Amino acid sequence: MIAIAGGSDRLRPHVKTHKMSELIRRQLALGITKFKCSTIAEAEMTAEAGALDVLLAYQPTGPNAARLAKLAKKFPQASFSAIVDDAEAITFLGRTSVAAGIRLGVYLDLDCGMRRTGVAPGPKAIELYAQISNTLGLRAAGLHVYDGHNHESDVAARAVRCEADFFPVAELRQQLDKLGLFVPNVVAGGTPTFPLHVGRPGVECSPGTCVLWDFGYGEKLPDLDFQLAAVLLTRVVSKPGAGRLCLDLGHKAVAAENPHPRVKFLNLPEAVAVMHSEEHLVVETPSAAEFAVGDCIYAVPRHICPTCALHAEAVVVEKGRATGRWVVTARDRTLTV
Repeated sequence: MIAIAGGSDRLRPHVKTHKMSELIRRQLALGITKFKCSTIAEAEMTAEAGALDVLLAYQPTGPNAARLAKLAKKFPQASFSAIVDDAEAITFLGRTSVAAGIRLGVYLDLDCGMRRTGVAPGPKAIELYAQISNTLGLRAAGLHVYDGHNHESDVAARAVRCEADFFPVAELRQQLDKLGLFVPNVVAGGTPTFPLHVGRPGVECSPGTCVLWDFGYGEKLPDLDFQLAAVLLTRVVSKPGAGRLCLDLGHKAVAAENPHPRVKFLNLPEAVAVMHSEEHLVVETPSAAEFAVGDCIYAVPRHICPTCALHAEAVVVEKGRATGRWVVTARDRTLTV
């Protein structure tokens, strides 16, 4: 990841994939000091681990605004920021920051085609960025641009789409500069597009999945040569008929939002899922007779990010031996604030 970015200073990796303090510390040891989060708990975990710059890539509403302000006071060594796309939310965040006696960095969240959050580059975006710049308690930190809709398998097609999506963002930045509304930073991209954004000056890249990888991106993005770093250990818990194995790999153990195959089995590659429920995964395989109840099977998830959040800890394996356990700290929604 660092090699692709051309240096650790260009990176602001997303912690949502792993939610583990130990991985934050490993990245800090490699010179990465800026991170991106989705929850207050992730932000707190990241600051506690020693991060110097923490971006909450989620608009703080309701009690989350005050929780973020508390974090800024609890960890004065870290610079905290958040994203916004709504005028009332900006006003509310400003009032909360003033009441807490802090000045919070705020990025304007831009919609560059995903249609999930953000405002489209244009007059409304200029109006909101000006509001951020003129709101007491807030500091205009820049633009946040997530292009999660772009995961084209063909790298050339991905690059064309990335350029088209980012062109209005670049124009907006120029317009804001001409109006005297300084844009100190742009945070852009996820794992599929961060290698394309590294060529843009003044842009930080925020990949996430590549830290652990999964077979979903591994198959879809063959140009990105990341290694799998996380697997699931499952056991045969029943043999319900010839050619069938029941595994303890239900919805509560592996992300189930995608269609099957939700996992790929390293030592049972031809298995086909036929039933999936809360605590069970039934597969059909001509190799079923070779397995006994209690036997281990190793599975790579299609989507690692929500899979990590289903587990309280990860077992660290080095050279074929379990050497420790890492707590998945930020799977909890609340830590101390």
